[in-house]
Amino acid sequence: MAPPNLTNSFVLADQPEVFFSSAETSSGVTRATRAGQARRIARGLYTRNLGEPLETVTRRNWAAIAAGYHPGAVVTDRTALEARPADDGSVFLDVGPGDRAYLSPLKLPGLLLRPRHGPGEIDGDSPFLSGLWLASRPRAFLENLRPSRARSGVRRTLDRAELEDRLERLLTTGGEPALNHLRDQARELAPKLDAQREFEELNKLIGALLGTREAELTGASARARQDGVPYDSARIELFGALHSELLSGERITRPSATGQPSAVFAFYEAYFSNYIEGTEFELEEAEAIVFAGQIPQGRPEDAHDIIGTFRLVNDPIANRRVPTSADDLIAVLQAQHSQMLSERPDVRPGQFKERPNRAGDTVFVAPELVRGTLTRGYEYYATLPAGFARAVFVMFLVSEVHPFDDGNGRIARVMMNSELTAVSEQRVIVPTVYRDDYLQALRALSRGGRAEPIVRVIDFAQQHAAAIDWSELNIARSELAATHAFEEPDGAARLKLP
Repeated sequence: MAPPNLTNSFVLADQPEVFFSSAETSSGVTRATRAGQARRIARGLYTRNLGEPLETVTRRNWAAIAAGYHPGAVVTDRTALEARPADDGSVFLDVGPGDRAYLSPLKLPGLLLRPRHGPGEIDGDSPFLSGLWLASRPRAFLENLRPSRARSGVRRTLDRAELEDRLERLLTTGGEPALNHLRDQARELAPKLDAQREFEELNKLIGALLGTREAELTGASARARQDGVPYDSARIELFGALHSELLSGERITRPSATGQPSAVFAFYEAYFSNYIEGTEFELEEAEAIVFAGQIPQGRPEDAHDIIGTFRLVNDPIANRRVPTSADDLIAVLQAQHSQMLSERPDVRPGQFKERPNRAGDTVFVAPELVRGTLTRGYEYYATLPAGFARAVFVMFLVSEVHPFDDGNGRIARVMMNSELTAVSEQRVIVPTVYRDDYLQALRALSRGGRAEPIVRVIDFAQQHAAAIDWSELNIARSELAATHAFEEPDGAARLKLP
C-alpha cells in the first residue's frame, strides 16, 4: 500500500506551500487532505501549511495564487505600486483583452483577486513572481490616475495625495532626472494605454514638484516640498515606529542621585562617546588631555574632540537644554554642535551639511531635507512624555538625520542626555563593550523598522550607569572595569551590572 502522501503523480513533500490540484493529482491531493497532511483553501487550491491561519498563508503566497488563476496576468493599478495585497486583500490584475465588460472578483481567505481586461503585457513591463508581469512604473502611475470607485473593497487606484507623495519620494531618492525620465517614459506609453488625459495630469504633478508649473498639491510630503520645507518621508515612517514603541510600554524611572552629572561622569561620558566614533585614547592619555590640557603631538584634532565633548556635557546650563519648538530644536542642535566642536573649524561647527553623508550602506537624510525632516520629527517628539521617551527619540532623530559634516553620533547622545538631565533622570553612557549592541540596535530601526531593540539597549545602558559610583575617577574606573566596560566588543565579554 502506498504512503498516504504518495500517488503515481503526486508527492506532497514536493509541492510548494500553496498548490493547485489537477486531473492527474486530484486523487493524491484528496488523500493527503483526508489524512490531515494538507488543507483546502478553495476549490482546487490547497496548502501543506497546517499551522498558520489560511489568511496568513494566502497573503504570503498571493503572487503564486494569482498566477494560478490568471496565468501571465499583469500586476497593475495600486498593486503595481504597492507590490503587495491591499489592506483588504485586494490584488489588481490586467488579464489581457476580452469581450466581457466585467470580470467577477474571486474571494479567498485573506485575498480578493480583482481582474480586469486591458492591453495585457506591453513594452516596459517586467517579469514578476510565478510567471506574472509587473506593470512598469510609468504605466502604474498612468493607470493609477484613472478615475475609479470602490464597488467592493478598496479603490482600484491610489488617491492623488498618495501618488503625489510617491512622486516626491522618487524625487528625493533620484533627483530631478528620475522624475524627468518617468515623464518621458509615460509620454511614450500614454497612446498605447489610451491615457493622454492621465499623462497630462502626471505632467502637471511632476511640474508642480519641480517648481516649473502651478498646481495645488495635497500629499503631505509633496506639499511640504512645494512650500520649501521638504522632508524625508521614509524617515518619518521610522520616527512613527519609534514613537509607537516608546508609548506602548511601561518602564522604570531612574532618578539621578545628584541631578547634574559630576565631572567624573562627564569625563567618562566624553571618553566613551568619542571611542564609539573611533577617537581612541588610552584612559590615562584621555585623563591628561581633559584634566591637564596635555595635547598629544600629532593628534590635536582628536584631543580637541574629547575636550569639546567634556566641556559641553560638564556645562550645567548646556547639558540640560531641551527644545521647546521645532525651530528651537534646530537652534539647540546648532548651538550644542558649535560649542562641542568650537576648536574644529574644519568641520564647520553648528552648520548643517551641504553634501550627503553615509555610514556603510546607510545614506542619511539629504542636505536639502534636513530642516524639514527635523521639523516633522519634532511633531512626534513633542507628544512624548519628558525624560526617557524623549531622550531615546531625539537621539535617534539626530542620528538618523545626521545633519552635520561630523560629530553626529556624539551630538545625538548629548541631546539624549540633556533630556534626562532636564528632568533629573540618570544620564546614559554607552561603554566600549556595548558599542556593537548600540549600533546594531540603531541599524535594526534604521534599516528594518524595528524599534524595540534601541529602546531595550538604552534602558540597560541607563541601568548600568545608575549602578556605578561616579564619586571619584579611580572608583568609577574600577567598577567600570569589573563590568567589562572597557573591553572591545568583538570579544566574549558582555556588559554586566556591578
